[in-house]
Amino acid sequence: MTHFPSLAPGRLPAGWLAGAAAAGAAIALSACGGSDSGPPQLAAATPGKLAQCSQLAALALPSTRITSVTSVAATDGGNGQPAMPEHCLVSGRMNERTSAVDGNAYAIGFEMRLPQDWNGRFFHQGNGGLDGAVVPATGPIGGGAPNTTALSMGFAVLSSDAGHPQPTPFFGADPQARLDYGYQAVATLTPMAQGVIKAAYGKAPDRSYFAGCSNGGRHAMVAAARYAKDYDGVLAGNPGFHLPKAASAQLWKVQQYASIASQGANGLPDISRAVTPAEYSTVAARITAKCDALDGAKDGMVSDVAACQAAFDIQTDVPTCSGERDGACLTPVQKNTLQRLFAGPRLADGTAAYSNTWFDPGVAGKDFALWHYFIAQNLDPGSVSLVFNTPPLPVSTFVSTPPLKIALDYDLNRDYGKLFATSGAFTESSWSFMTPPRETDLSTLRDRGGKLMVYHGTADGVFSAADTARWYDALQTAEQGRAPDYARLYLVPGMNHCANGPATDQFDMVTALVNWVEKGQAPDRVIAQARGAGSAVVNAEVPASWSAQRTRPLCPYPLVARYNGSGDVESAASFSCRP
Repeated sequence: MTHFPSLAPGRLPAGWLAGAAAAGAAIALSACGGSDSGPPQLAAATPGKLAQCSQLAALALPSTRITSVTSVAATDGGNGQPAMPEHCLVSGRMNERTSAVDGNAYAIGFEMRLPQDWNGRFFHQGNGGLDGAVVPATGPIGGGAPNTTALSMGFAVLSSDAGHPQPTPFFGADPQARLDYGYQAVATLTPMAQGVIKAAYGKAPDRSYFAGCSNGGRHAMVAAARYAKDYDGVLAGNPGFHLPKAASAQLWKVQQYASIASQGANGLPDISRAVTPAEYSTVAARITAKCDALDGAKDGMVSDVAACQAAFDIQTDVPTCSGERDGACLTPVQKNTLQRLFAGPRLADGTAAYSNTWFDPGVAGKDFALWHYFIAQNLDPGSVSLVFNTPPLPVSTFVSTPPLKIALDYDLNRDYGKLFATSGAFTESSWSFMTPPRETDLSTLRDRGGKLMVYHGTADGVFSAADTARWYDALQTAEQGRAPDYARLYLVPGMNHCANGPATDQFDMVTALVNWVEKGQAPDRVIAQARGAGSAVVNAEVPASWSAQRTRPLCPYPLVARYNGSGDVESAASFSCRP
């Protein structure tokens, strides 16, 4: 099967076009219903009506304390917020305990929102970052600022804090909190949520879905591997399913920037000046100039990201500064640093410590800079040293050390192994509790008729889309080319981490997933729209040269949205998914 380039730009791998054509044939076959020996077709959910909300306050479920039950009136939305139906809000806590390790109180906090008019489905909402907060259980459906939510569509929705409170990352000192965060909270919450739904509607959900982006996408990928018997459809957005490695790579990135950064007022490198926004914009413009037409249309978008990695060379395609830096050029040292950074970290023996990152116009996005600069030097030092390293750094040492110093002192060759280590009460490594076990064996999901949809912005600043594409290649190999029967990946050109960037980043993956699971309608394309002027929530990074509501098809990887040769370049109808 095909592989995108895994390191620095060069030629396309041999056989890429043939592999893409074979994948396209497999996708086309699946879209037409597949073979007679394919996965079973699951029946559609049937709707129901909510019983009296207040009676749920007396609900008794194992290891669960209901803390509040409230009737919530319908809202019309506005100010960028989708409308919300009349529903019952149930809040509670599970597995309340005091840690024997750090002495702190822990529980799995949750809320469920149960619509008056229920569509018969359960939606488990995976949340982002290090969790630690019960965010509203509205059910994001994928992409930037969608016009609706799973709750508005009639799902009963669950949200949780994954078993620990804020502030994070201090929960990393407790072994059970680590395991809950990684995967065990999902196993605990699922039967509880099904019990609440049965009490509320008189029946268990007919169909269950799991969806999230970022760490929520990781939760989704883990659910597809560990809990496939519980979930019929899984949606994983920009999934950090190799999160410990990605977080470790963030500290390595800080060191790469620091090597060419000037010193700040605090005596530490000011990495934000290593490559300025203007300089990254110059890189993005040169990527666009080199790769824009590779998909058949010169429209300010780079849809054929694989061909772009072969076509673009930062050394020759970006002007070299002959004098002072002015934003329109890069110095030789900057070019070498970025080439090394985009190729990804390697150990002293040459082993890749995480994935490469693709050159994409979205590298000029504010979200890309946020992850490379602010989060990498302020938040990732805590996640690595307290949650992903075993044993964790003592909390007292962490709070007394500037995060940037932790990042600069990180030694990849010395510390990388701590991601895979166990110690004392920490009986599972972070690699074990954070990642999907046997990530290319999704046979349980496949054999019961379940479906997996994954999407990833090609300019994600923290979780590499190249890494996700490489996983899908491996899945295709393991499935002997039949992965599209039940699992598909959609790359979103220009999109940063879950949203934003110069991209058509507004889309509804949930409806496509439900139609695939319950109707057998394979999603051979998902239509995405730009959020330009006039949108409910405007994406300021939509280029002025685009139509404000430009549309594009998101294609099943490795197919690419290619221009048909005629028609409006602002319309998805003028593009087809082809190798």
